[in-house]
Amino acid sequence: MAIIESLEQRRSVYALNKELPVPEERVVADVKRIVELVPDAFNMRSQRVVVALGEKQDQLWDAVFDAFGGKVAREKIDGFKAAAGTVLYFVDEDVVSGLQKQFAAYAQNFPVWAQQANGMLQFSVWAGLRDLGIGANVQHYNPVIDDAVRELFSVPESWTLVAEMPFGGIVAPAGDKAGENVDDRVKVAR
Repeated sequence: MAIIESLEQRRSVYALNKELPVPEERVVADVKRIVELVPDAFNMRSQRVVVALGEKQDQLWDAVFDAFGGKVAREKIDGFKAAAGTVLYFVDEDVVSGLQKQFAAYAQNFPVWAQQANGMLQFSVWAGLRDLGIGANVQHYNPVIDDAVRELFSVPESWTLVAEMPFGGIVAPAGDKAGENVDDRVKVAR
């Protein structure tokens, strides 16, 4: 199964560079298609994405470093900056609150469903990037960087940053993944 192969190949790759094995346009086109295809409850379409490339990629990670006032090691931030780009994931809270008002009986569920959809989107993009031969990892510097990101990318106040995914050419692959007894986490009931 292609999906199983994609999941087996998807790993947290931290040694990244700006040399993509495919054109940037292909990455952007695939991200757009994945955003369109990933499902969410009530077809709410609350997911938002910014793909930072080139100068904006470098500015993003400099802004992350600045937002933490030196409390995060420069070498760590420079590792993310060395990547070809970063996918920034958001939830549009205006969409969520609109559906909460429209479907009051489910109001408390919409924020949860929006987060679930964002997680599916992140993982789908991650697997899609890997299928292109691109490495990636997921970071969570939000909410500390929220204001800097909002200013740098002119995103609306209603967009809440959820995660950052640096991606790029693979300088060094991820190490071996430890196996596990998956039966400890999966039970079958008949």
